[in-house]
Amino acid sequence: MKKQLTAAGLSYLRHAVTCAAVLYMSGITDPKVLANAFIAGLVGPLLKAIAPNEKQFGINSTSTTKKGK
Repeated sequence: MKKQLTAAGLSYLRHAVTCAAVLYMSGITDPKVLANAFIAGLVGPLLKAIAPNEKQFGINSTSTTKKGK
């Protein structure tokens, strides 16, 4: 389970960093705007995490629930 949580966390982090990097590369260097982009980048993956039908990292994913129950 720790391996799955690490994978999910890295996926979320990658997405958030990408959102901030896109703004930075387009010339926006205001730290507040970049921080907001980073936080906004976490919204999509977090919505994926709370989706009950998401098979990879969702609440009811087979990797986080015990098989056979």
